[in-house]
Amino acid sequence: MIYSTKNIRNICLTGHGGNGKTCLAENMLFFTGATDRQGRIQDGNTVSDFDAEEIRRQISIAASTMFAEYKNTKINIIDAPGFFDFAGEVSQALRVADAGIIVVAAKEGVNVGAEKSWKYLCDKNIPRAVYISKLDEEHADFYSAYETLRAKFGTSVCPLTAPVIQNGKVTGVADVISKKAYAVQGGKQTEIPLPADMKEKTDELFSSLSESVAETDDVLMEKFFAGEAFTEEEIYTALAGGLRDCSICPVFCGSAVSGLGTAVLLDAVVNFFPAPAEGGKPVEENAPASAVVYKTISDQYGKFSLFKVISGKITSEMTLINPQTGTTEKISHIYMMQGKKNIEVNEIPCGDTGAVSKLTDTKTGDTLCDPKLNKAAAGIEFPAPCYSMAIYPKSKGQEDKISSGLARLSEEDRTFTIVNNSETKQMVISGAGDIHIDVLCSKLKNKFGVEVELSPARVPYREKIRKKVKVQGRHKKQTGGHGQFGDVWIEFEPQDETEDLIFAESVFGGSVPKNYFPAVEKGLRDSIQKGVLAGYPVVFLKATLVDGSYHPVDSSEMAFKTAASLAYRAGLPQANPVILEPIGYLKTKIPDSSMGDIMSDLSKRRGSPMGMNLQDGMQVVEAEVPMAEMTGYALDLRSMTQGRGSFTFEFIRYDEAPAAVQQKITEDAKAQSEAEQ
Repeated sequence: MIYSTKNIRNICLTGHGGNGKTCLAENMLFFTGATDRQGRIQDGNTVSDFDAEEIRRQISIAASTMFAEYKNTKINIIDAPGFFDFAGEVSQALRVADAGIIVVAAKEGVNVGAEKSWKYLCDKNIPRAVYISKLDEEHADFYSAYETLRAKFGTSVCPLTAPVIQNGKVTGVADVISKKAYAVQGGKQTEIPLPADMKEKTDELFSSLSESVAETDDVLMEKFFAGEAFTEEEIYTALAGGLRDCSICPVFCGSAVSGLGTAVLLDAVVNFFPAPAEGGKPVEENAPASAVVYKTISDQYGKFSLFKVISGKITSEMTLINPQTGTTEKISHIYMMQGKKNIEVNEIPCGDTGAVSKLTDTKTGDTLCDPKLNKAAAGIEFPAPCYSMAIYPKSKGQEDKISSGLARLSEEDRTFTIVNNSETKQMVISGAGDIHIDVLCSKLKNKFGVEVELSPARVPYREKIRKKVKVQGRHKKQTGGHGQFGDVWIEFEPQDETEDLIFAESVFGGSVPKNYFPAVEKGLRDSIQKGVLAGYPVVFLKATLVDGSYHPVDSSEMAFKTAASLAYRAGLPQANPVILEPIGYLKTKIPDSSMGDIMSDLSKRRGSPMGMNLQDGMQVVEAEVPMAEMTGYALDLRSMTQGRGSFTFEFIRYDEAPAAVQQKITEDAKAQSEAEQ
């Protein structure tokens, strides 16, 4: 069925991992008849967690799109992962969601996942609601969870439902506005009497709701202070308007396992949540076709590009242009997605989500539009990778399989990078954390048949000299017939103009003919790729050819190139060589409570604090830290801040390493060289 834009809702389920988002999505589908049985995460048969890795790990790894049809409304549900390693999937979901539902477990209340979800939604000005889940679990406490929400996020947080508790058990949910109570029997919602002992509690919650409603409108505020009660219609109108402009965050509750509270939540989604044309990312029905691709699914059957129509409508057999690449894409078959199941349709209307197969030159975040429009919409900002490891195959010779497999995986996941570092001779994969990298390695094995191993990425050190020396390099070889002869005197000295070698010559009297100067320079440039201490490239070096001699028959470019390298090997050990380590600029954003741990940790990493400032209620600590000390920082920071911290780290310069560090680098390089022989 094709729905008009006003009868479409796009919601994203977000929150901490394990709080019940996938279970809630599953119950919404079952309750509305989209599925004929409710899947369970433990059984690996939920609609949203269909990837083999999700089933094996029993966590959501990718955002998945489903839909429920309820009261003449199509509700597109995007179930986003709660684990921080998959924050890029949340970015994709929020690009097309018109509202977010933060799922919070009743016995845990506000945790870091809820805090992060709130911030994501606030930063993008997306309407938000909260669903307090797992009411029927032991030690569940709705009221404690609700109070922590209100204390943390303010009076915009207001209750719409509350649990009905009898004999210590949750038997239903109460609608705070209508004062009616509901239970679930045989998968259906039925009305039950509101217990007399709940009246006081619902009145108290109604008062909190009225306070939040009053703040949405001056007229309502006057009425509130005058002590007049709001009508149900006034409350409903204020709720819808307050949700749209983010001044109200309604709180619902329930149990997705039993379906308790799901109908009330779905009613609110239909009645109060913004349609695509009313949200913060308005769409245009009467305009040329345009859609933004928010996700790519790549499997053995091909590539699916999931999109949201932001203007006009998308129909099969259309030809659209990608403004980012300038290429045209033929839209052949289009689908609605129900998890991994695709349902072919002829049209996706404005505001709705769909999928298209076999796009050739379009990636996640791109726009597809009518050639008359040819205008790119806002893309998707992904968090920068912060955790790096060297990756290599267990069986030699499979490097190409790793590269091609990761290239395919990058079609789905744009939050990791792969770099072939020719200097350290390592392929380095960078992602959001250890779980992210582990999932990618598992997919390489399961999808592409290549088993890999990980090791810490090597640090690209440098070497330089600290004093001036003058040495001779003499190459003489007689092999019968023409021999080889090259003789040079070279001055080596430190310089600070450029990392690159500065080559000069001040030869008098033709002791070395000019035509051999390039060979001398080439010999030196080849030599500086390997320093004399630990084999790292030599930087900030000046070499001046000052004298030498030649043989009219036996001299050659090769002989002078060899002579230059002999001078290098003889001279640099005498020139007080040292090892330089890369230094990076670290900006760490943390809560105040973590300051002590962070500063202590910085000290252990040989970091030099450069300043602190307050930003968005968080402390930003800036420091210079040796790159070698940053291995594992992403995981340590997460541990120290319970996942609340974030950081950026950029290379700035090379500095001389302390003597003890230099000794260890030299020993490690020697051991590695012996191991490779």
